[in-house]
Amino acid sequence: MYAEQPADDELVDLRQLWRIFRRRLPVFAAVAFAVFALTVIVTMQMTPQYTATASVIIDPRQSQVIDIEAVLTGVGSDAQALDTEVQLIQSRSLALAVINSLDLTADPEFNDSLREPSGLGVIAAGLRGFLSALVPSQMAHAGIDDDQRTLEAVTSAVLERLTARRSGMTYVISIGFRSENPAKAARIANAFADLYLLSQLEAKFDATERANTWLNDRLDVLREEVRTAEQAVELYRAEHGLLDAGGSNLTEQQISDLNAQLAIQRAELSAAESSLRSVQTQLQRGASLDTIGEVLRSETIRALRAQQTETSRRRSDLASRYGPRHPEFLAVEREVADLEEQISREIQRIVAGLETEVNVARQRVASLQSTLSGFRDELVTNNRALVRLRELEREAEASRTLFESFLNRFRQTSEQDDLATADARIVARAPVPLEPSAPNWLLNLALGLMLAGMAGAGAIVLLEVFDNGVRTEADVERELGAAHIASVPMLAQGRFGQKRSGKGDQPYDYVRENPLSGIAESFRVIRSAILLSNIDNVHKIVAITSALPGEGKTTTTYSLGRISAMSGSRTLIMDCDLRRRLLTKAAAPQASKGLLEVLSGDCTLDEVLVADAEQGLQILPVVESQFTPRDVFNSDAFKSLMSVLRERYDLVLIDTAPVLAVTDTRAIAAKADAVVMNVKWKTTPREAAASALDTLRDVKANVLGVTLAQVDMNAQARYGYEGSSYYYKNYRSYYSG
Repeated sequence: MYAEQPADDELVDLRQLWRIFRRRLPVFAAVAFAVFALTVIVTMQMTPQYTATASVIIDPRQSQVIDIEAVLTGVGSDAQALDTEVQLIQSRSLALAVINSLDLTADPEFNDSLREPSGLGVIAAGLRGFLSALVPSQMAHAGIDDDQRTLEAVTSAVLERLTARRSGMTYVISIGFRSENPAKAARIANAFADLYLLSQLEAKFDATERANTWLNDRLDVLREEVRTAEQAVELYRAEHGLLDAGGSNLTEQQISDLNAQLAIQRAELSAAESSLRSVQTQLQRGASLDTIGEVLRSETIRALRAQQTETSRRRSDLASRYGPRHPEFLAVEREVADLEEQISREIQRIVAGLETEVNVARQRVASLQSTLSGFRDELVTNNRALVRLRELEREAEASRTLFESFLNRFRQTSEQDDLATADARIVARAPVPLEPSAPNWLLNLALGLMLAGMAGAGAIVLLEVFDNGVRTEADVERELGAAHIASVPMLAQGRFGQKRSGKGDQPYDYVRENPLSGIAESFRVIRSAILLSNIDNVHKIVAITSALPGEGKTTTTYSLGRISAMSGSRTLIMDCDLRRRLLTKAAAPQASKGLLEVLSGDCTLDEVLVADAEQGLQILPVVESQFTPRDVFNSDAFKSLMSVLRERYDLVLIDTAPVLAVTDTRAIAAKADAVVMNVKWKTTPREAAASALDTLRDVKANVLGVTLAQVDMNAQARYGYEGSSYYYKNYRSYYSG
């Protein structure tokens, strides 16, 4: 039931934090003072530092005299480009250039080997030497000589003092340098600015020179490639007869001419065949051939027809004049027949000429077709070769174009050396600073205060984390899951009003001599808790135990026994710690017989009981005995003894061995009416106490709760608000010594 806490416990309790701080205030003050004092001492030992700042601007406006693209383009205007320039300013290469320019390796400020250490520097130098002897540097292992190591160390020292950052969202970069000498700080800051601009120019010169060299070498290769490609084109063209003539090759032109001639010849053949078919058709029909176009167009036929007409006219005249038998008529008749014969032969000759013309035309067409077929075959072959020719021509053209492009770029880059300008310019050179920038006393003191507070708080946290003891009633209930019965103050505490009257006083003597003291009252609280825990069946046998030795259980048993006896109860305190027997040594040191003798039957109970100085209190001691059974507290004799003690006494208090140390305690706790767990305040680990309680619960022991022993009540009141101890200052006046 005690393990469960309200949900509010998970929240930060500011009052509890304040209590922790007040309780640990001395520790906080000591640690905070030490840290703050150390901050002041370190600040006083620091050498004044001066910071000089130069400003350069990355100008996004680039002057362009001629429209030629630069080999190395300018710096971009975006944030990434500007941040890159900041990193270049902070690079080791630029730092090395500044070091070489100003010979900073000979400056003791940057070269520790040239400086005489003083103050804290002596300690730091000795510590560095000691560490170097223990752990050799990686440079030594790498075989780097002393000069190189010195240069690297100086470079690191210079970069440590250098700052470079953009001024807001502008294009301006501030270059700051910190030095012990103000003039030196300004000189080095300006050197960084100058060499940064020079590095930009050198980068452009180097890039242009490398580009020209590469382009020149490449041009030689490309020039040879162009020459080879063009030669390959011409050679291939000559080998395959692919000579150009007005934009086409010879074969194509010849095919074109032949096609034109073939068309003409086919037309002529068609006309001749048409005339011949017409003549043949007339002959087949038996019609006269006088109407044939070729006959009509024949000059010979026309002349013969004219003669025939004239002769026929004469024949008609002669016939009418002389009659058909006249010799002249007959002569003319023969002339007419001869003319008709001539006309017939001429017509036959014309028909035969038509057939010859058709045959000749056919032969010409066939000849042209044959020639054309040969040229076409040649054209197919040429076309196949032309594919490869065009491929060679494209390669030659590509090589020529690439060569011309590289040649033009080479001419452009050759003109850029004289036109190169830096992308940045100095807008403000670093002046010599008049006031030191470090140490910043206000900042250091503020930082010292912050560190002091953090260190003090850290010390408190560490103490609280490692403080594993049980301190308050809330710790008992929350961490152990048990009821808190009482907190027993330590005897040496004066604010209770009780002080030791002698060097050998013990709490059990003190409660007898000071019954109204705070210690006595705490034991009365324990007694009341025992008696009131079960009113119907009052607990008479109570085991007092602890998790570990030295937690005050014996003192608690003896003191509680005396308080009970002083209250009028018949009380017995019983020593069941067979190993250390501390109760017997404190209450009955002269006893020669005890518990073991009773259990063995050698003595009766009355023979071994020892009366205490306080009336009503008896002691059952335990002494060394030869009778030591294996399981004393699980024996029938022990059970019988418990029954007898319940009848004879109002309260029996058993001082047991620690739970975690001896198993006897578990047997006793199981047989006792109740068990009270004693825990030493702030000392017993919580885990040990919790483990002991778990062990008791495992044997079904009736654990009434936990008492905190040897408590500093004033200190406990500062641990929290829970429990009556917090209000101790309000009721402590009730106690007296």
